[in-house]
Amino acid sequence: MSAQKPTVGQAIDQIATALAGFEGHEQTTILTTVCSLLKIAWPTSGPHNRSQEAPVVSHASAPTASSSYPAGMDIKSLKIAKEPSSAREMACLVAYYLSDLAPPDERKQTISKADIEKYFKQAGYPLPTAMEQVLPDSKKSGYFDSSTRGEYKLTRVGHNQVVHNMGKKDKA
Repeated sequence: MSAQKPTVGQAIDQIATALAGFEGHEQTTILTTVCSLLKIAWPTSGPHNRSQEAPVVSHASAPTASSSYPAGMDIKSLKIAKEPSSAREMACLVAYYLSDLAPPDERKQTISKADIEKYFKQAGYPLPTAMEQVLPDSKKSGYFDSSTRGEYKLTRVGHNQVVHNMGKKDKA
């Protein structure tokens, strides 16, 4: 026997109850991650206008550009949404996060081995055995350019890998 589908009102009540114990920024993180996993466009401004129908977003037309991820999204939520398949892809994700999505006081245009370790841990991504090789190997793949000694900047190739290629695995 399958459970009966709740009404829209019941679903809203269940979500509100589940989120009630969390702080505002935690609620935003939870909702952002759920929307990303379900391929639902996240509202970008103002309260929802009840007189308008909510747009239907299919898996094929779901937005993948950086604008689909709100500024302030945490690295763990981004990792869940983008599903990096290698340490190189995760390094690109860290660089993208730090340049475009991190809180303003954390933003930067280059990353180092220390950033890799810090943000891999925060995201719950396994640390590579040869941590010192991740960025040089990613540079050889075209994802990064050298900046200053030990610092690397995400290239257009790396940016496009994160924004347009990652997170498109078939969920069937």
